[in-house]
Amino acid sequence: MIESVLWLAVGLMIASSVIPRTLRIRKLVGGIGWGVFSIHWGYQPLHYIETLDYANAVLTFVFALFCLLVAYIMFREYREGPLVLTKNREVMHSEVSAQIEGDSLDITSMLTSASALGALVYFPFANFSSLNTWIIGNVTSQVIWVLQYFEIPAYMKAWNTITLNGYTVEIILACTAIESIALFMGLIGAVKAPLNRLVTAFIVSVPVIYVLNLIRDIFVVVAYGEQWFGTDSFIIAHNYIAKAGSGIALFAISYTVLKVLPELLAMIDGLWVILSEELKYLLHRFARD
Repeated sequence: MIESVLWLAVGLMIASSVIPRTLRIRKLVGGIGWGVFSIHWGYQPLHYIETLDYANAVLTFVFALFCLLVAYIMFREYREGPLVLTKNREVMHSEVSAQIEGDSLDITSMLTSASALGALVYFPFANFSSLNTWIIGNVTSQVIWVLQYFEIPAYMKAWNTITLNGYTVEIILACTAIESIALFMGLIGAVKAPLNRLVTAFIVSVPVIYVLNLIRDIFVVVAYGEQWFGTDSFIIAHNYIAKAGSGIALFAISYTVLKVLPELLAMIDGLWVILSEELKYLLHRFARD
């Protein structure tokens, strides 16, 4: 059921991205897509709570609320005209998308395109068993190769598990960094920039994320196998230290990508402005009622 909801959301976002900008119905289609997407993400915290991964539970819940807000904005745009951000960071409605000035940004359309591209990269690995097995198996093999290269006595207990000193770590899809890779590919693909800068942004993000993720997996296996932090070694290494390190690394990578692609910064800044304005509007409306 939840997989059907997911693919429906992705399909609607893709449809919204390819519908001509002159047709306002693209905002309605995109808004429905974001609304359906919120259902998918609203379901995810239940899974993370079961695995005691409270950080991801909170993040997915917040993202579900974010999807609802974007859906609401796009529904408003369908009724009142697209919201655009001018070069002076002023939010305005445009009656017809084709009439948007050249120095203005249609933020929700760019965001929808980025999300559609990212989803096309990530969700096949999440939902097709052959791709899921392929990427997990490759990451497991590469982690084992590095460990054995440094003469650490780890071995593969199964195709996706690594055992060290009797302690076994299972490699799952989240251990492959495909979510972060898909995120950056979606963002990079959604902006208009010269090809050489797009390629540079890809090189400083996707391969770097993949290599750093292998280092993270190796750290977790060794910390757990050697019991560096006692009986809670896995939880401390995986849920706290590795997550903190991943956050710092993603911040540094994001900064580098933004330096290469200032167009992406303009999109993110525009999204912040529009979300802030809409939240103020909603709070004022609720306070008045």
